[in-house]
Amino acid sequence: MAQQEPMAQQEPMARRVHRREAAMLRSVFGKSLWDQRRGILIWTVAIAAVGVLYAAFWPLMNNPEMAAVLDAYPPELLDALGFTNITSPSGYLGATTFGLLGPILVLIFGAVMGSRAIAGDEEAGRLDVLLAHPVERWQVVLQRFAAMVVAITLPMILLYVALLIASGPADYTSIGPDRLAAATLQLGTLGLVFGSLALAIGAMTGSRGIAWGVVALVGVIGYIANTLGPSIDAISWSRSFSPFYYYSGGRPLSNGLQVDDLLVLLACVAVLVAAALIGFRRRDIAV
Repeated sequence: MAQQEPMAQQEPMARRVHRREAAMLRSVFGKSLWDQRRGILIWTVAIAAVGVLYAAFWPLMNNPEMAAVLDAYPPELLDALGFTNITSPSGYLGATTFGLLGPILVLIFGAVMGSRAIAGDEEAGRLDVLLAHPVERWQVVLQRFAAMVVAITLPMILLYVALLIASGPADYTSIGPDRLAAATLQLGTLGLVFGSLALAIGAMTGSRGIAWGVVALVGVIGYIANTLGPSIDAISWSRSFSPFYYYSGGRPLSNGLQVDDLLVLLACVAVLVAAALIGFRRRDIAV
C-alpha cells in the first residue's frame, strides 16, 4: 500500500501533462514548433552569439592604426565588402554583425524552416498522414508559415537584447536602441523572405533539394547584385531586384527604420506565401 500512493499521485499528473501536450500537438502550428524546438534553440543562441562576438571586437577596430590600414585598400574593394565606414560604430556593426555572417546565418535558418515546412514532411512520408486528419492544405501552409515567423523572431529578439546589453562594455551606445531595433527587424524580415521562398518552392515541388538550390541561387545573385552593383555600371540596375538592397541599402543602423524598404520585403513575403498556397493546393500528392 505504501508503494501504491506515490503512483496514485503521479498518474493524474502524467495524464494532465499528456493532455496539455496532446492539445498543443493537435495544432499544426504548435506541433511544428514542438518538433523543431531543439533546432530553434540552437539557431537562436548561435545567431545571437555570433552577433555579440563581432560587436565585442569593436573597441579593437576603433583606433587610428586600423583606419590607416583600411586607407591602404582600394575604395572599390572596401565598398564591395561594406567596409567603407568601418571605423564608426554603425559602419562596423553594419559590415559585420548585420552585413556578413548575420545575414548568412539568418538566410540559412529561414531556408531550413521553409524547406522543412512542406517538402520536409513529404520527403519523410509524413505529409499524407498529416493531410489525412481534418485539416485543409491552406491551413497547413499558413500554420507552418506562422511557426516559421515565430522561429525567426526568437533569435532576433535575443540578438537585440544581447547587443543592447553589450553596447555599454563594447562602447557603441551612440547607435541607440531604436536603430538597433530597426536593423534587427529588417534582418529578421530578410530571413523571412528567404524562408518564404523555400516554403513556396517546397510546396510547389515537394523537394527540399530544389528549394535549397533556388534559395542559394537567389541569395548569391542578390548578394552580388547588391555589393557589386554600385561599382559596376553594367549591373547597377540589378541592385533594385536584390532583397539585400531593401534590407541594408537604407542603412538602418545610421538612419533608423526604413519603412519603404521594409514594406517591399513584406510584400515579397506575401507574394511567396500566396505562391505556396496556390502551388500546394493545385499539386497532386496522392492524398
